[in-house]
Amino acid sequence: MKMKKQIITILVVLVASVATFAQSGKQKKADAATEAWRYEIECAGVGADGTYLVKVWSYSKKPSIAITQAKKNAVHGIIFKGFSGDGRSCASQKAMANNPNIEAEKGDFFGPFFEEGGKYMKYVTESTDGFVDAGDRLKVGKEYKIGIIVAVSKDALRKDLEAAGIIRGLSSGF
Repeated sequence: MKMKKQIITILVVLVASVATFAQSGKQKKADAATEAWRYEIECAGVGADGTYLVKVWSYSKKPSIAITQAKKNAVHGIIFKGFSGDGRSCASQKAMANNPNIEAEKGDFFGPFFEEGGKYMKYVTESTDGFVDAGDRLKVGKEYKIGIIVAVSKDALRKDLEAAGIIRGLSSGF
């Protein structure tokens, strides 16, 4: 009886360890896919005051990874790429950062900022709640292109980036 309890305890610990290892491996793949910053960003409509509502198309071999990285890609796109409008209800927006090298120059800021659960999470909410429309899930070669609508709090993001000295304020001289 005592031996059975010990074996069960060992099995439970072993299963928990394997599950944790598998999850961390999945996250490493997701982070590696994101480090390449392969995504497209476009206006998805008018968001609440002080917010951008964007659709982010993320690429990955696994749809679940593309979905989880959409928030990170949305914030990255607003800071470094900007996005195009549709000409009707959405206006194009320039990137917040004017310096194309700022990401590399401020790597000590952006490394932790974009790590899993990093500060970027403070500025985003996923508008689709993980649900992907059939038309927003495309198979492209050996990988998937997944479109997710994300709301990004642009005013709060700009304020914090200005306070950190990453970008200049709108009221500062040109």
